[in-house]
Amino acid sequence: MAIKATQFHLDPQFGGTLQKQIQQMVSQGILAGRFLPGEKMPSSRMLAQQLGVSRVTVTSAYAELVASEYLTSRGRSGHFISENAPRPPDYKLGDTARVETVDWQRALGARYSDPMNLFRPPDWRDYEFPFIYGQPDPSLFDHDNWRRCALEAHGRKDFEEVTADRYEQDDPKLIEYIVRNVLPRRGISARSEEVLLTLGAQNAIWICTQLLLTGDRTAVIENPCYPGLRKVLRHSSCRTVPIDVDENGLPPERLPDQLSVVFTTASHQCPTNTTMPMSRRLELLRLSSERNFIIVEDDYEFEMSFVQQPTPALKSLDRAGSVVYIGSFSKSLFPGLRLGYIVASPTFIREARALRAMVLRHPPGSVQRTTTYFLSRGYHDSMVNRIGKAYGRRRAVMEKAIRECGLEVAGTGGFGGSSFWMKAPDGVNTAELALSLRSQGVLIEPGEAFFDAADENVQYYRLAYSSIPSARIAEGIERIAAELRK
Repeated sequence: MAIKATQFHLDPQFGGTLQKQIQQMVSQGILAGRFLPGEKMPSSRMLAQQLGVSRVTVTSAYAELVASEYLTSRGRSGHFISENAPRPPDYKLGDTARVETVDWQRALGARYSDPMNLFRPPDWRDYEFPFIYGQPDPSLFDHDNWRRCALEAHGRKDFEEVTADRYEQDDPKLIEYIVRNVLPRRGISARSEEVLLTLGAQNAIWICTQLLLTGDRTAVIENPCYPGLRKVLRHSSCRTVPIDVDENGLPPERLPDQLSVVFTTASHQCPTNTTMPMSRRLELLRLSSERNFIIVEDDYEFEMSFVQQPTPALKSLDRAGSVVYIGSFSKSLFPGLRLGYIVASPTFIREARALRAMVLRHPPGSVQRTTTYFLSRGYHDSMVNRIGKAYGRRRAVMEKAIRECGLEVAGTGGFGGSSFWMKAPDGVNTAELALSLRSQGVLIEPGEAFFDAADENVQYYRLAYSSIPSARIAEGIERIAAELRK
């Protein structure tokens, strides 16, 4: 039986190339049991005409499907579904609807969902003015060299390295690069036994919380702060004390007498972007030694330093070993990489490694080795330089637009970054503002999620420029200002 060309239709939302989409349509049809071994595929000419693509695209897709044994070529007779193609499962799903009888309200022993999470629409890229934080701009990423590094990491030379189960160990080449190249840029001297890879900064925060806090211990956090930290602490059973930050970040003199851990974003406070001055850093370290508490430093976005050089990390001043340092490649590479690291004393790292092994052995070996090649061959530094220049231009455009529209900046940061911390006029709820702007193609981030639940700080919001082209910034800011005037 011949398969009709009219059974194939392109999906305009497909994220890959036309060739990949054709391959996927065929393979999924085989795996779903719609296309059977021996059936003849449409000719490349007929399928190209049906889909409105070039015949070369179809023939290339067919060639790949032959190579992966989904199709077989029979000379001038055409292409057929291969007898060696993967077979669909030999069971059928029931036709009757499932009726759940479990009372999940009672069955769940703990709840982790949070209505205060930052909300970003899944289709945020379709919005004309996406002032949202932490998302990559594909036009700035070095796709070609990342692909080269990925191909090399998956080659025969590295096959055993990336496919083996390392148990609790990390890729030694990546650890070596972090120790010899990344950390010295932050003024940090460390040995390989003092570094542990994590699945991003969020995973690192969770590990620190699990190891350092119990029900009878106290954690100090900045207010406002990264919402993911507050959520993790909420489920750790510890006592949490929020301390309001000022124009210089966390004030050490306001720390309570009894505490176990201080979480801080000293170099680039989240979300206000302020930088803690040297005097406060030294005082915080002095109090740490005097009162015997640990400091967890989240040093995010330090690579985005296009205004001026960032100050050295708090960890670089640590002589007593009381600072646990968290770094990440999410902002300088891409957030979907989910690769970060912890730097701390060997004793802490040993326990962190054992804890990580209870949830996952280690981050995927192929991700580690690809990242190692991308970093060590200079592609990362070159890309960061290009991103910094682009962000610098966007920041200048946004500063000008904000000034001309009369909006109020609550925090800008000293060395760059990728966002502005804003304050709306009295009486404005930025959650409601965000909903109103969304219908106009504008996405902003309301600031309520960054504050302690006891506060009613609904006036703040964040505007990021990492994902929006310079040409659209001014009009987007004008729309925000117009909505605020209403």
